[in-house]
Amino acid sequence: MMEEGSGGGRSNYNRMNDAKNERRVGLIYDQRMCKHRTPYGDDHPEKPDRITVIWNKLELAGIPQRCVILNAKEAKDEYICAVHSKNHVNLIRNISSKEYSKRNRIASKLNSIYLNEGSSESAYLAAGSVIEVAEKVAKGELNSAFAIVRPPGHHAEYDEAMGFCLFNNIAIAASFLLDQRPELGINKILIVDWDVHHGNGTQKTFWSDPRVLFFSVHRHEFGRFYPANFDGFYTMVGEGPGAGYNINVPWENGRCGDADYLAVWDHVLVPVAKEFNPDIILVSAGFDAAFGDPLGGCRLTPHGYSVLLKKLMDFAQGRIVLALEGGYNLDSLANSALACMEVLLEDKPISELSEAYPFESTWRVIQAVRQMLSAYWPTLADKLPTKLTDQKAPPHILLSSSESDDEDDDASKIISKDLVQAVEDVVEPILNLKIEDYHDEVNSALWRSKLSKTDIWYAGFGSNMWKSRFLCYIEGGQVIGMKKLCSGSVDRNPPKETRWKTFPHRLFFGRDFTQTWGPGGVAFLDPRSNSEDKAYMLEQFNDVLLQENVPDHDMNSPLFDLNALDSILNEGSIPVEAVKRGWYHNVVYLGMEDDIPILTMTCPLSAMESFKSGEIPLCAPSKDYADTLVRGLVEGKQLSEEEATTYIQVASTKPL
Repeated sequence: MMEEGSGGGRSNYNRMNDAKNERRVGLIYDQRMCKHRTPYGDDHPEKPDRITVIWNKLELAGIPQRCVILNAKEAKDEYICAVHSKNHVNLIRNISSKEYSKRNRIASKLNSIYLNEGSSESAYLAAGSVIEVAEKVAKGELNSAFAIVRPPGHHAEYDEAMGFCLFNNIAIAASFLLDQRPELGINKILIVDWDVHHGNGTQKTFWSDPRVLFFSVHRHEFGRFYPANFDGFYTMVGEGPGAGYNINVPWENGRCGDADYLAVWDHVLVPVAKEFNPDIILVSAGFDAAFGDPLGGCRLTPHGYSVLLKKLMDFAQGRIVLALEGGYNLDSLANSALACMEVLLEDKPISELSEAYPFESTWRVIQAVRQMLSAYWPTLADKLPTKLTDQKAPPHILLSSSESDDEDDDASKIISKDLVQAVEDVVEPILNLKIEDYHDEVNSALWRSKLSKTDIWYAGFGSNMWKSRFLCYIEGGQVIGMKKLCSGSVDRNPPKETRWKTFPHRLFFGRDFTQTWGPGGVAFLDPRSNSEDKAYMLEQFNDVLLQENVPDHDMNSPLFDLNALDSILNEGSIPVEAVKRGWYHNVVYLGMEDDIPILTMTCPLSAMESFKSGEIPLCAPSKDYADTLVRGLVEGKQLSEEEATTYIQVASTKPL
């Protein structure tokens, strides 16, 4: 640790314990990394206090006196350029010397980034510190080490800072060991990312590199949790020689705790690590999956982190480097970091976790990951026994309490006995967790239960005329030609019935690019009825009225409820204001079938005027998209392939 502005470390700590059997554990902390802060002095989750509370906690526990304290060093550009573009390195190097207003303009164009006069130095020190400890461990001078650094790194991509991350510290260190220090004999690196967010930048760095096994367990929620894409889905396994060396375990929900993470370790990570046999392990040690974290929403305890780390020490002769990533509850962050340091120092035996069980969704994800990766790792080929996967937690047993200790008798509290015991045993400071997440889920369950009793026909047009494509909205996944996965619905039961029908509405193609299909137009339906036009529609009965794949929308209440259903029967169409940014937020009533209302979704009338004026482009569909429509019409026995192709060509060229 270096005093701010000083040139050397604190010598009273810069020594090893003489005890023969004690592990040599390195530690880096430098107050200069606190210079990176918000330009206006606003509070922010990624703040300097994050590293100071860890250091203070370790000092109170007497940890630094037992460690080898290393001096932070700035990383060299040549090492950073192995992971980032030259333009990106130049930007971060010079950003702190730019004018205040220009710096803020640059930050405003980036995703979840702030910049100030201390950002450049902090970023270089963070990357250099992780390189420093990684090299010492690789040389055998240290058994293991912890780099208490900020800003974090695992979101930073080749040419972009994002998600509080400027340089990808862990990726830079891994690249350094593999390419700059071949004499150290580090040929295989296991990177374990237990931060609650997916390590998208690290994944992309080693996407096709079989020397690095990248493992990330993270809250994902089918692409709705930050960084809000499908890079972290379990189907993303790497490519070329790196196929199978990228492992994602994407939680479908928050609240995952010790039992969930331990199950993933035991049934995915540990078996693969045995086969891979790494020379060193680098951990992207984010502590935002901990109890009480304001961004993470998961429930790992300090004891849980210690068990996970202890299991990793069985590999690579215990050569492990921890580099701080996230963690935004200062108490849980400090306690979790201390628990990990005690493991590295082998302070005490680590007992297994309590009798708590994983969520059902956890077993589902584990099974999917194992199946996906079994072609690359034979150890995952066997199906887990039902006796094991039947051991699962009740879906809504949560630990919660109020702000005040005086409210212990509050009837609104719901207490899980096992979790309370675990917390009392190992997490003394982490109390007073809030119940908001629980109430949100109860509300969601209530409206879903109510709406599931109401039947509608959903009239699908465009690519949804192919049943396999439509089922992606229900079951999740993708079909040929799609560039992006669908998340699927909460209720994944298939439609009860399928029928075909034509309606007097004009089908046309507009816009010129979508995330799902790439370049080319997509289908829209003119919300106005016209007897001269005819649209083929695949009608799907769907007892899931509202799906979860609405980006950036809080689904604790329905988008389209029973009142809206009553209103649309009289009004003919209703724009759904909550998702008005979307292209299909206008719900249109098309009539009745068997006394059940037929609904579809398309653009609002105002968009029709924009299509006509050219403000929004009309555009023919791509071949992949058009082929999907043809498949739907042919498999549905509505038109021959030639007739379906002609139908689409006419819809693409006929003026509005």
